[in-house]
Amino acid sequence: MEPLRVGKVKDVYDLGDRLLFQFSDRISVFDKIIPVKIKDKGESLCRTSQYWFEILREMGYKTDFIQLKSGNSMEVQKFRISEAGGSKFWINFLIPLEFIMRHYVAGSLFDRLKSGEMDYKELGLRSDFKVGDQLDVPFFEMTTKFEATDRPVDFKEASSIGGLYEEEIYRIKDMIERIDTRIQREVGARGLIHADGKKELALSLHREPVIVDTFGTADEDRFWEADEFEKGTIVELSKERVRQYYRTTGYHKKLYDARKNGLSEPEIPPLPDEIVDQTSALYRNMYERITGKKW
Repeated sequence: MEPLRVGKVKDVYDLGDRLLFQFSDRISVFDKIIPVKIKDKGESLCRTSQYWFEILREMGYKTDFIQLKSGNSMEVQKFRISEAGGSKFWINFLIPLEFIMRHYVAGSLFDRLKSGEMDYKELGLRSDFKVGDQLDVPFFEMTTKFEATDRPVDFKEASSIGGLYEEEIYRIKDMIERIDTRIQREVGARGLIHADGKKELALSLHREPVIVDTFGTADEDRFWEADEFEKGTIVELSKERVRQYYRTTGYHKKLYDARKNGLSEPEIPPLPDEIVDQTSALYRNMYERITGKKW
């Protein structure tokens, strides 16, 4: 069976009235697929997502999850896709945006604050802000999903691209805040801090928000070791470790300089074997830390 769509992480198969998600061991950062495979990564994402889908069902939220088919595959509800943006008259469609909730300064948020692209005062931060500073109010933002490189969009553009009314965006924001509160409650009991994460959504037949794809995993979300954080040290327990590797090698700067100047983007080099093995172990360990279940 040929895949309907091959993404950075998973392959999608059309089963008629539903889809099959096959989670691969591919890994991507900065919208680049790294030319290595991370053993057990796909299974970790799939099984972790199943865990959260079951919790959302308990909370009364809708998801696209139907059933697990194997360790690294699941059947999900099918939604129509509009890469050019949805219509406010449409129903049952995938929203072509990613929704991000940030609880701490980290990653690209820190980069944008440091460069002056964003004003630290608007987030209630001091001028000596640093990675790991907790935000008084979670920072909610949206980015494009089907463009060559994801970029942040404001509410007006998000409404146009996503085919959403503004009140629907606020409804999604409130829902994500409640979900993140539950995520922190769950993982906090196992010694983790949930620093930030992204989610994808669709609108149902009645234009109710539906959580789709994966979330709350070591790929989409940032987790830190709580004990070390209390001591003033940030221990990354997510794909951020891989991003940091490419920052230290200088690849991240070369890539973003090329994007900024409209130049050809440099190919991303493979990870060293040692980091591949460490990353594979991380995904297995994070399945256990996030869910409380044995691998």
